[in-house]
Amino acid sequence: MPKEKSDALFLLIKSLKKSEKRYFKVSVNAESDSASRKYVRLFELIDAQTHFNENDILRKDSSLNPTQLSNLKSHLYKKILQCIRQYNQGSVIDIQIREMIDYAQILFNRSLYDQCASVLKKAKKQAQKIGNLELQLEILKWEKNVLNQTVGPGNQVRVNKIIEEVQDCNNRINNINIFTNLAAKLNASYMKIGFIRNESDYDRITGMFKASLPVYEEQKLSLDEKLNLYNLYVGYYFFIQDFENGYKYARKWVNLFEQYKQIKVSKLESYIRAINNLLIAQYKLYKYYEFVQTSRQLREIRHFPRNVMNENIQLRLLKYTYVHEFNRFFMLGDFEIGVALMNKIKPGLEQFINQIDNHSKLIMYYKMSCLYFGNGDYHEAIFWLNRILNSENVDIREDIHSFARILNLISHYELGNVDVIDYYIRSTYRFLLKKDDLHNFQKYILNFLKKLSYQITEDELIPEFEKLRNQLIPLKKNPYEKRAFIYFDIIEWLESKIQKKPVGKVIRAKADAILREEKEG
Repeated sequence: MPKEKSDALFLLIKSLKKSEKRYFKVSVNAESDSASRKYVRLFELIDAQTHFNENDILRKDSSLNPTQLSNLKSHLYKKILQCIRQYNQGSVIDIQIREMIDYAQILFNRSLYDQCASVLKKAKKQAQKIGNLELQLEILKWEKNVLNQTVGPGNQVRVNKIIEEVQDCNNRINNINIFTNLAAKLNASYMKIGFIRNESDYDRITGMFKASLPVYEEQKLSLDEKLNLYNLYVGYYFFIQDFENGYKYARKWVNLFEQYKQIKVSKLESYIRAINNLLIAQYKLYKYYEFVQTSRQLREIRHFPRNVMNENIQLRLLKYTYVHEFNRFFMLGDFEIGVALMNKIKPGLEQFINQIDNHSKLIMYYKMSCLYFGNGDYHEAIFWLNRILNSENVDIREDIHSFARILNLISHYELGNVDVIDYYIRSTYRFLLKKDDLHNFQKYILNFLKKLSYQITEDELIPEFEKLRNQLIPLKKNPYEKRAFIYFDIIEWLESKIQKKPVGKVIRAKADAILREEKEG
């Protein structure tokens, strides 16, 4: 247990920004006593370490008593948290409201009920402004306490009003719990299989969604209810590949932050997720000019107050920036520029990858492999695909594992590695059957590659590419086959083979046509 506490203190200190460290030292030094000096000294010794080592601390400062060190660390931990709270309270409205509630409690305990009611009124106004229902409920609790201590005309009316507000708050919080619970269930399924694979998946997901959703009137929902409802709908529609409706709710989600600008900081994580989901929808629907505009909104977040830009937010921003920059290259067919950027960021890439979660790693690996494939760098594409194929996390995003195997096969074909294709085809068949993910798209490609590996002459090659293209095109309209083109649009690769052009040029020509149409429209 002491070791865990020490590690926690070390990690807390390492998480502080320079300005927060400076604020802590100034605040504690201002107390001007021997204990405060010890806190600052211990803080500096731990901050200087790369790994926590208690013996090293005691060796470097003999004034620190080993028997008192445990208590000193515990008090230092609390003091740091208090300073972080004070440092951030000017920019985080939630902290300001909680502070007002604390003041109200102090005034109540001193029987200063009128002053208590006045503070609660201000706190309530702020809580309603940012739509924080939990804080509103806490304020209502203290309003009831004050009401019980003050008898006056209209008390019954005031009691009834508070009871109604409490009931309303509880109902809204209950709605939010239903929305977030359902979103968590859907996300757990999505993390396993990815986009729905068949009618059975569709029936299961839509059945769960419709059975769990409460009755509501959207225009009467609170801000927090809407934020969580739109998040739920975006996840649901993306899951069933209805990107038009996913776009609609992602747009509503982002628009809420434009309507209530003051919550961008207090609900920054939700704001970033909203922008990320809108970018995903714009990418899937090829709304390029909107995509560029929304990308600017994502970049603008880097200029938010430094005290809210914690490590989690910074990492999330960096991750989304990379992913959507890749998506922009895919939309335009700018694979050469994308690879140049990749080579530029490579030195710090492994450190970044080690910091992100396993799901995000899979996404990054697949995006990078597609980028190199599009540029004709098949060895590099296989390198990143192998990161997926050799991963132990095969139960996370089974769809990415499946299509990584398809792309790996095509990459080996491009390199002329005919000797390994037959092995990889058998291995891919086994994997797809095991994961219940062998559909017409995969069958057509696997049969095609098997034939190419030893049966096709040079004269027959182009007709076979055309035959596969004609087999695959109708699948784009099939609700359960079209997901294959989300991961890798093999039609464009086939067109590049038929036209004897690099795949990047084919995609760029298609992009130019779509962009002209979007601009004119």
